[in-house]
Amino acid sequence: MILTGNKRIHITRCELHRRYILPVVSILLLQACLEEPLTANDDVGEDKLAKCGACHGLNGISNIPIIPNLAGQKAEYTVLQLKAFRSGERVNAAMTPHAKSLSDQDIADLAAHYANLDPSGKSSSSP
Repeated sequence: MILTGNKRIHITRCELHRRYILPVVSILLLQACLEEPLTANDDVGEDKLAKCGACHGLNGISNIPIIPNLAGQKAEYTVLQLKAFRSGERVNAAMTPHAKSLSDQDIADLAAHYANLDPSGKSSSSP
């Protein structure tokens, strides 16, 4: 029920969604689609690579059994995971603090860098 002045208007939940919530969500989704996409740059700063490489290996191959390899990992997957750590949607004592310090551009760059590494760890396909 919505009160407007002295009148009471009864609105069903379905009607509320249709009139108010769906238009707002639609506008937000359209705005997100209109944002300029980031251009990933494989040339990531050495400081960021050193932080990642400490656990995930400088060549993207971890020497620690419980730490995943990143070499050859699809960039889209890496972006989703880093953003989930950054937002708190996914929590890990080691990853969350590192991800919180990354910008969207940093995440795109790191994902592109690791996607271009050879999953065998022998060589890199990037220059």
